[in-house]
Amino acid sequence: MASQRTLTDETVQLGPFTLPRLWNGLWQLSSNAWGSAPSTKIRSQMLAYARQGFIAFGQYADHYGSSEVLFGQFKKTLSEGETAFGATKWCIFRPTKPTRQIVEAAVQERLDRMQCDSVDLLQFHWQNYDDDGYLTALHHLRDLQHEGKISAIGLCNFDSARTDEICQELGPGAIVCNQVQFSLVDVRPLYGMAGVCERHNVKLLTYGTLCGGFLADRWLNEPQPEHYAGNLTPSQRKYLDMILKAWGTWALFQELLSTLRAIGDRHGAVSIANVATRWVLDHSFVGAVIIGTRLGISDHTGDNRKVSTLRLTKEDFQDIERLLRKSNGAVLMKTIGDCGAEYR
Repeated sequence: MASQRTLTDETVQLGPFTLPRLWNGLWQLSSNAWGSAPSTKIRSQMLAYARQGFIAFGQYADHYGSSEVLFGQFKKTLSEGETAFGATKWCIFRPTKPTRQIVEAAVQERLDRMQCDSVDLLQFHWQNYDDDGYLTALHHLRDLQHEGKISAIGLCNFDSARTDEICQELGPGAIVCNQVQFSLVDVRPLYGMAGVCERHNVKLLTYGTLCGGFLADRWLNEPQPEHYAGNLTPSQRKYLDMILKAWGTWALFQELLSTLRAIGDRHGAVSIANVATRWVLDHSFVGAVIIGTRLGISDHTGDNRKVSTLRLTKEDFQDIERLLRKSNGAVLMKTIGDCGAEYR
């Protein structure tokens, strides 16, 4: 039987699951624009990640390619004693009357694609806040949870007001998490969402924490890239917009990278990405950081493992805060809107 390592003693409790605080994000399986690999190689790398302790995988359901199917196939290859956790989504973008039949069919599709009897974590997204059908849908999801088809329910890109409303409507413990963008560049969860999370014991699963790879040593002392440069991924184009149009300038971003590099140097062989990830994890309302994985193309598990032993000091936080005060981070709630507003 193959062995499975423990990633770190640092864990988060989501419903019945005790999980590591670094997750594998599978959104890059949605398009060849990030690079592509044969499905056999993708499943093989999933297995390698799980055996190194990176057991939590974030799938992207009906609108993000075959990640659910690949995860289900990979999970069938696990040996006795090995485990993997699959979080997936059900996203409503069009006007929908969420009857019991529609909700149950959506959940059953997740079960079929992932080849399981119960979804570990189902994260729900609802596009149109003017239609409060999201409350009806969530009540149906709770019923299906009680019937054993879902183990835990979370949200995806809900704002502070609706997250608070949902938690009050469904009661304590019904919602375990909300997946939103949070990074040194996008600090909106500090202004509203943090309080909601603390009030209802909801944890954030954060994405964009490395800004598509821009918060990395690779970009230190590099000139501003062209937005449509052929070597940029779709994620990098998105976050380059965030950096230049909302957060600040490329020159200020270079100051941020230099600050993170200096902090990394104080802690030894620690990367800029490690420091940026640790900063997010050190907020009590954050459950886990989801790091996008280019399965079969690249592997950063060795570097990511260093996050678990990195401990930022008071001096580190002060240096970061001095830099962030130069940015527009504190006014993003006004210029962009609350968490998830950029998608609505």
